[in-house]
Amino acid sequence: MNKMYRVGIAGYGIVGKRRRQFIDLHPNMKTVAVCDIKFSENDMKDTSQGVKIYQNYKQLLSEDLDVLFVCLTNDVAAEVTMAGLNKGLHVFCEKPPGRDLKDIYDVIQTEKKHPGLKVMYGFNHRYHESVRKAFEIIRSGELGRVLNLRGVYGKSAIISFQSDWRTKREIAGGGILLDQGIHMVDLIRMFTGDFDKIHSFVDNSFWKHDVEDNAYVLMKAKNGVVAFLHSTATQWRHRFHLDISLEKGSITLSGILSGSKSYGAETITIAYAGSKDGGDPHEVKIRYNEDNSWRDEIAYFANCVINDQKVEQGSSEEAYRTMELVYRIYCADPEWKKKYNLTDSYSGK
Repeated sequence: MNKMYRVGIAGYGIVGKRRRQFIDLHPNMKTVAVCDIKFSENDMKDTSQGVKIYQNYKQLLSEDLDVLFVCLTNDVAAEVTMAGLNKGLHVFCEKPPGRDLKDIYDVIQTEKKHPGLKVMYGFNHRYHESVRKAFEIIRSGELGRVLNLRGVYGKSAIISFQSDWRTKREIAGGGILLDQGIHMVDLIRMFTGDFDKIHSFVDNSFWKHDVEDNAYVLMKAKNGVVAFLHSTATQWRHRFHLDISLEKGSITLSGILSGSKSYGAETITIAYAGSKDGGDPHEVKIRYNEDNSWRDEIAYFANCVINDQKVEQGSSEEAYRTMELVYRIYCADPEWKKKYNLTDSYSGK
């Protein structure tokens, strides 16, 4: 229990630096090395940051590490995750797991060769307090079963959508749905399970990149639950909103705490339906002013590593199923599927 796990971070941009902040706050983890293509030869000689600095992940993996955090672009995320596993390291990788289903499938095959190692994916929204409260209510059954969900997750194009790697299909694999909307897809799956009927319209008619700027989705599960999702890069005012209707009331998640603070206050509103409320039920609204999701997510992963616990939240299997639903949404639009020659499942064949 007193062992200090030596951590390397592959990709030292905004996310990598934030991960380090909370890694180093954990009593059993310490960042000892980082890598990023932006570093120069002079940077590699700098000792002021308290870690060893490298320019690429192969150099990083020459270090004596126990754990690898992968905070890289989608085109190399799976490659580096597998390299970490083959080096004997526990690996935490940011979402999405890669550009496509083959990427995460290949990781799973590599993971099977190393059963003693832990692999976890950073679906950070699961660890926000409003989301955890909603899951607690749904799981308790106090408001009955879920009937339907309506979600909007969008941001403004000001957030580098026009200029960085996220607009390049060969690097990103997809656009706003894969990059940001995947969080909402993951939460909908967490709250309700999987869907067997999907209709969608996916397009890039506004920004005209070769990745989508809007995805409009309607899904139905075998148990009758219906979900609507709009994932958009033309929202202009950043927005996170999810309405969940249940048999005896409703749950509304609005806003999500983030580094930019641009999604507004993070709140959950719980409505308790009554036979005489006339459509104006009693509500309880809770506002969260502190974002502990990064801390709690790393604590969960660390516990799995230290105590040899199975990864359940953010496992490779969960990541595959969420990615598969994203690709089923892409393929539900026949024009989009044909345009990019997409497949909605992958079995290694």
